[in-house]
Amino acid sequence: MAGSSHGHTPAAWTGVIISFIGFCAAGVFMVAASPIGFWVSMAIILLGGVVGLAMKAAGLGMPKESAEMAAARARASQAQIS
Repeated sequence: MAGSSHGHTPAAWTGVIISFIGFCAAGVFMVAASPIGFWVSMAIILLGGVVGLAMKAAGLGMPKESAEMAAARARASQAQIS
């Protein structure tokens, strides 16, 4: 994965940051014994995923690999093994 830009997109970073904030808040509310705050934080975690997918759909994510690129990658992998 070091040779690709997997996850290095605005969509990925934004989704992960929102989910991380929700995860941290859920931990605080769990320790504070606040079920409502915990479930709101869980909703924020899911919101991070939704925002990431929406940003990817808007063109801010990594484009899908074409069939030609996948075939070339497979040939290159076979050449390294042989």
